[in-house]
Amino acid sequence: MKKNKGTIRRFIPYYKPYLFTFTCDMLCAFFCGMVALINPILIRRIINEGLKIGGISYEIVFGTGILMLIFVIFDTLATYYISANGHIMGTKMETDMRRDLFAHLQKLPYSYYDNTKIGQLMSRITSDLFDVTEFAHHCPEELFMSTLKIVGAFIVLLGINVKLTLIIFACIPIMFVFSLIMNKKMKAMFKAQRKQIGEINSQVEDSLLGIRIVKSFTNEDVEEDKFENGNLTFLKIKKKAYHYMGLFHSGIKYFDGFMYLTVVFSGAFFLMGNLINAADLVAYLLYVQTLLTAIRKLVEFTEQFQRGLTGFERFLEIMDTPSDIIEKDNAGILENVKGNIEFKNVSFKYSSKSNAVLKGINLKVESGENIAVVGHSGGGKTTLLNLIPRFYDINDGEILIDGVNIKDVTLKSLRENIGVVQQDVYLFSGSVYENIAYGKPGATYEEVKEAARLANAHSFIEELPDGYDTYVGERGVKLSGGQKQRISIARTFLKNPKILILDEATSSLDNESEYIVQESLKRLAEGRTTFTVAHRLSTIIDAKRIVVLTGKGIEEQGTHSELMDKKGIYYRLYTKVGKL
Repeated sequence: MKKNKGTIRRFIPYYKPYLFTFTCDMLCAFFCGMVALINPILIRRIINEGLKIGGISYEIVFGTGILMLIFVIFDTLATYYISANGHIMGTKMETDMRRDLFAHLQKLPYSYYDNTKIGQLMSRITSDLFDVTEFAHHCPEELFMSTLKIVGAFIVLLGINVKLTLIIFACIPIMFVFSLIMNKKMKAMFKAQRKQIGEINSQVEDSLLGIRIVKSFTNEDVEEDKFENGNLTFLKIKKKAYHYMGLFHSGIKYFDGFMYLTVVFSGAFFLMGNLINAADLVAYLLYVQTLLTAIRKLVEFTEQFQRGLTGFERFLEIMDTPSDIIEKDNAGILENVKGNIEFKNVSFKYSSKSNAVLKGINLKVESGENIAVVGHSGGGKTTLLNLIPRFYDINDGEILIDGVNIKDVTLKSLRENIGVVQQDVYLFSGSVYENIAYGKPGATYEEVKEAARLANAHSFIEELPDGYDTYVGERGVKLSGGQKQRISIARTFLKNPKILILDEATSSLDNESEYIVQESLKRLAEGRTTFTVAHRLSTIIDAKRIVVLTGKGIEEQGTHSELMDKKGIYYRLYTKVGKL
């Protein structure tokens, strides 16, 4: 219960931008509730007048009828506002939450995505928030209107007959206890449903993104079996959820029918004993119907409440995930960058439970210097370079750019000055132009074309069916590896960073593509401080300095010739794999 209160307290601020709509919605709910309470009084008046000796007058009939018609018209208009504008308000709140969630996901570090399935995140951004619209709209409105009807009906019923009213209300606590028990079970099932649909999303995403591997290994049956297992698990959870829902709704219907029968038969006995008159009994039955409808609505709403609350709780789980990369409140702007970089006694490990990947790294790089980082696989080469733009944060030591600690500047200004070209090129689903312009949002076609020329990409782009407007397909599937890499390089040219990180940028290319890309990379590296991680050591022999990184730290550094003469770790690496 405390958790629910805390969750709702965090939900309330999302109403703030729509306070006017919310207030109007609640006023309409108040009016609808009052109409439901006033109508039985008017009907009771007509019956009482009709039972008098002189009979009922036309004035009372028409006057009461016109008044009830006015109530019906305004009740209709109020219901329209609640159904239309209330739902729109809920949808806007859902949209705001989805925006906040996506913005928070953009701020989370690499380490979060290393341990999280993208399909699960997609589920939380989309389907988890679907029920929030209904929850945001109906929660205050149904709670307010049902409470108004229950309290109002209780007061009026007490005025008509105290004993009969107490008999009816004795059943209500039992109904609510039953409701609480069943809702607890349903909430657990709703949460399991959402988790499983996230698993299905992850499996579908994994299978479809790897569809070429699936087909090449003729493993369609394997993927279908994996999907079927996840799908059947989802079915099992939903069946159990619907079982509880069936018990819940049938139980509420039983209490509803039992209470109404109690009123009818108790009222009949009261009428026989002259403890209540006919008009009062009719009014009493109408009020009991209003009361039971309100109770049923309120109790049944708890199902919707649990769905919405479950979705919002899963939303909060991500929103409450802190970023490991924390920007200081007084962080400065990194500007006029020259490109001098220094690692001072830097150590890093991925988590408190894992072993250190880097220990006591000390390295000083001058502006414009071309540094190659080599070593055995898993030695921390890529990790070392990922520390410069703060994709991960170091555990000890410090990293300086032009003498400024990278933790003392904003992440935006830091990363704006660093360009990264990786082995696994990611192209967004869109045109060639859009993918290159990603390096400088709003770039003109001429700027994009110039960047493409520098990256040796202009000629092949011009030969594409629609030139720069050619759709590249999902993850750039319509292009070759070399073409994608050159577009990636063009994107970095457009960004024009002072510091460049080349992480095995040519390791997956054929010889011809590698030669073209290498030419592009040399041009890109001119005048920039460049770090290169290379799979083929023959591609970095011209580096100004080669750094050999092992689990013990930096064990060797120097030019290719110096390290070959030394006949140490680099020599052994080069003679084994360097000429591949």
